[in-house]
Amino acid sequence: MKYLSASPAVTSILCLVAVIAFAACRTTVPETGRKQLNMLSPSKEAALGLSEFQKIRKEKKISQNAAYNATAQRVGKRLSVVMPVPHAEWEFVVFDDPIPNAFALPGGKVGIHSGLFQITKDDSGLAAVVGHEVAHVVARHSGERLSQNAVAGMIVAGAGVALNRDGRDGAIPTAALGGAALIATRSFSRKQELEADQLGALFMARAGYDPRESIGLWQRFAQWRQQSGQSKKTPAFLSTHPVDDRRIAELQAFMPRAMSEYKGGQ
Repeated sequence: MKYLSASPAVTSILCLVAVIAFAACRTTVPETGRKQLNMLSPSKEAALGLSEFQKIRKEKKISQNAAYNATAQRVGKRLSVVMPVPHAEWEFVVFDDPIPNAFALPGGKVGIHSGLFQITKDDSGLAAVVGHEVAHVVARHSGERLSQNAVAGMIVAGAGVALNRDGRDGAIPTAALGGAALIATRSFSRKQELEADQLGALFMARAGYDPRESIGLWQRFAQWRQQSGQSKKTPAFLSTHPVDDRRIAELQAFMPRAMSEYKGGQ
């Protein structure tokens, strides 16, 4: 098979375009000040989030549990005041799903599984989860991941062309690059999770919830994962989430800052 090869001139032009695009798409994460690459505009992210939430509402059954819904609305109302999501159309919906999970989408849409309440236990526990999920939106993590995946794909594709030019078989090196890119993106996803933990603790504190309760929440999650066998499914280096011990330790180290903004219950 004959492979196409890029000329030095074309390669230089592509590199220049990539550098310009990279510089133009640099944004800053609120509170942490971390620089990030994000090729999506906030309005585009919000549009995608609203569209996706509409699909989810059609596909998943909404819970009729009055206690769950009351808790979700009560916690959501307090947190929405302090979570900086521009032009948010806040909506907190409890879905009838036994898997303990929650999610937040750009645009202010938050989904909470009914199975989560067995772990959150109370308002503070739910505030920790919702604060964490919305923190992903505030930090624009979804757009950042899409951007990084696009860049990684271009790098692997470009390297594949170079490795396979002139009829050489570069399948194994190309596959190795793809594997390395996967590991790198999973590692960065874990860093985003830790960042969302910190932002979520700040949102809790500002809304009048004791941020120390977030540590208890993740301890209960760790216990649930051990009992259900979830903690053994994926090797740590391939997981998109940090191991529970790391998450708890990082939160404990961050707690002095979060507590500095906690003024007690409201």
